[in-house]
Amino acid sequence: MTRRSDPPADATIDPATPDDRLDVLRILDAAMLETDADAVNDRIAAGDALVARSTRTGGVVGALVAVRPDPDRLHVDAVAVRRARRGRGIGSALVAAAVDRAESDPAVDAVTATFDADLRAFYEGLGFTIRPERAASDAADRSPDRLDGKLSVGGREST
Repeated sequence: MTRRSDPPADATIDPATPDDRLDVLRILDAAMLETDADAVNDRIAAGDALVARSTRTGGVVGALVAVRPDPDRLHVDAVAVRRARRGRGIGSALVAAAVDRAESDPAVDAVTATFDADLRAFYEGLGFTIRPERAASDAADRSPDRLDGKLSVGGREST
């Protein structure tokens, strides 16, 4: 696995706090990701939201929001980085930090994500196994442009 867990030298990864809420919402909105403010609040309170901060300014430059659709799974619901900071490993560090968090939770067997096909290499590079999206109940409703990724954690296998 080629997962990078360290952020670039000019950023740190921290759990999001209530004070980070507006920055998280702005970053996700700028990336045109659907977000629900109440859901973001809940994920911050649960500790399932992470932020990347600039070591120079302390400002939030990236955000990740995860949900727990099942007790044994952490699902990356949204991850985004400010446009000016993309391509520097911040998104990878955010996902790796979510995986690290999942590995420290004995109840979690896997980290999953559903994403656009153009992000396939990003998730493969982090060690995710990729397959066509299966969330849609009817094959006709599945988008060929969406993929599911899964990474088993802690040496545990899940279905």
